[in-house]
Amino acid sequence: MKNGRLRLDEPTDLPDGAEVEIVVIDDQLTTEERVELHASLDRALDDSEAGRSMDAGDFLKQHRARREDRHSR
Repeated sequence: MKNGRLRLDEPTDLPDGAEVEIVVIDDQLTTEERVELHASLDRALDDSEAGRSMDAGDFLKQHRARREDRHSR
């Protein structure tokens, strides 16, 4: 960052003036955890595209219940 602007260390094929989206990731995941997260997201997209989906609220309830069950063991 210099003068409020991001500067890349490597050259890019983007044209001058191109707009990009920047996302700050500070989740402290290990490389292995990040690989598993991306694999899980890919599986979720595959399920969604195949019509295997559910209401987000129902999913979160099931997810919380599963986490609580795992922690109680």
